[in-house]
Order: sequence, then C-alpha cells, then structure tokens
Amino acid sequence: MAIRTEGRKKSPARLTKSLSVAGTALLAFVGVSMPAPASAHGVAMYPGSRTYLCYLDMLESGNQTPSNPACADAVAETGTTPLYNWFAVLDSNGGGRTEGYIPDGEICSGGHNGPYDFSSYNAARTDWPTTHLTSGANIEIQYSNWAAHPGDFDVYLTKEGWNPNQPLSWSDLELVDSVTDPPQSGSAGSNGGYYYWDVQLPERSGQHIMFIHWIRSDSQENFYSCSDVVFDGGNGEISW
Repeated sequence: MAIRTEGRKKSPARLTKSLSVAGTALLAFVGVSMPAPASAHGVAMYPGSRTYLCYLDMLESGNQTPSNPACADAVAETGTTPLYNWFAVLDSNGGGRTEGYIPDGEICSGGHNGPYDFSSYNAARTDWPTTHLTSGANIEIQYSNWAAHPGDFDVYLTKEGWNPNQPLSWSDLELVDSVTDPPQSGSAGSNGGYYYWDVQLPERSGQHIMFIHWIRSDSQENFYSCSDVVFDGGNGEISW
C-alpha cells in the first residue's frame, strides 16, 4: 500500500500554534453565530478529523478554499458552512446505533442526519490531511469538548489491508478502545478545550482511518469523527 509523502508537513509545535489560531477564530464565530441553547459539539482534534484539519487549512489559506486538494474538493461540493461547523458532525437521534443504521460509505458523516451537509467528507481518497503515527504506540486522543456531556467514546481503526480508495464500510472497522466520561483539559467552550485519554494503537502499516463515535448518555445525540492516519514511524506530524 502506497504511503502518501508529498505535500507540506506540520510539526506538533506548529500544529499547536494553529490550534490557538483556530480556537480564537472559533470563539469569535460561535459568539456571533451559534443559536442558543447550543447543541453539544465535538470532533477529534488529535489525531485531527477531516473536518477539523480542513478547517485549519482554510484558516491558513487566508481565503475560503483550503490548499489541500481533498479539502478543496469538499468545499467545492458542499460549501464552507460545514467547515465553520467542523465540530457538529452529529445525529440528534443516533442513540448509539452503528451498522444497520448508518449506511456503509456514509460513516464519516454519520449518515447525513445532522443539520449540516458533511457528505463530501466521506470521499474515498488518499490525499486528505494525514497524521503520521507509529504502529503499537501509546497516544493521547484529544476530542473537542466545545459543549461537555457525559457519555462513551468508541475508537475504531480500519483493519490491516484496508483499501483507502474504497468507501469506508463497517466491516472495515475494528473497535480498539472504549472509554466512559474521560477527563477534560480546559473548560467546555474554551479555546482549545478537549477530552483526553490514552489509547494503545494496534499493529498496523500504511494508511488507515480512525473513526471515533461519541455516544452521549444524557440524550440520543451522537457525534462522529474520521481521522486519516498513516503508520510510518511518525510522532504526530501532519501531511497537508
């Protein structure tokens, strides 16, 4: 399986700077645009989800078109509104349901049941922003707590031999970790606040998707997050 190496890479230090910029912009956006009462929000910040990293890319580009080709094509298909709501890949009636409820090929968008159109972020392609990881390593997942709620986080990873050029299906995914009510860093709704917990990565090689399903225990609302990762001995660097 070919590993994508072209494009710019961002070090963890530069990524931290970008997170600060994104958080400041998000505070301004939510302050003027989010209706009250706000729904819960959340998506993976590390490894960064497709919507989150495309949003950061759009901010850095200085215009409404991300520089990454997959992100740019997603914006061309469904506009910038999904990116300004990168934290809201949701289904208010998800109720913890997975296979048989969310169709194959629509997993990254949670089955298109939310208020925003994230359908373009299901595209099967190898040039999404990608986080470089090491097989078998212990990493800290960071998941936005823009609005905090109790519940479970199920972490899935595509199986060895998965083909990134095919639509993602439930049979491609393996549950590798589950956690209930993990701790938080930063207050809910704060600049850069997130849930965090450690995950021991299984043995993998090449390109994969990490899918995280947040199942709220105080309502039927669920959140969905797809992060593109590559196992090549990396330590969190990002190829854009």
